Amino acid sequence: MNLTRLIESIKQHPDYPKVGMILCHNGVVRATSRDGRQVSGLRIVVDPEKLRQVVESHKSRAGIVEILVHINGDMDLKVGEDVMYIVVAGDIRENVISTLQDTLNTIKSTVTQKTQYFV
Repeated sequence: MNLTRLIESIKQHPDYPKVGMILCHNGVVRATSRDGRQVSGLRIVVDPEKLRQVVESHKSRAGIVEILVHINGDMDLKVGEDVMYIVVAGDIRENVISTLQDTLNTIKSTVTQKTQYFV
């Protein structure tokens, strides 16, 4: 996974001159679960077809030029390792921020399944 490469890819998009903002999300394995238990790692299972559908759907939103997603799925990840990158490029911050948030929430609720490993 390389966030810089994703951003560079967006800069090569034919509609890049329309972009006024590139917003990035970098999800990381944290040391505690939401309920406070100590975590040693996790595994993410990804449904690639659902991911494609989510990205295509959100790319059609007003002002959005491109959305790129990379998920470190189907492997055991340790605390501190990168889980997911999302990069959203669009015209104005209101469009880009809301699209990144909605894309992230939809991916987490419909595309991925997470298994946390506890200490």
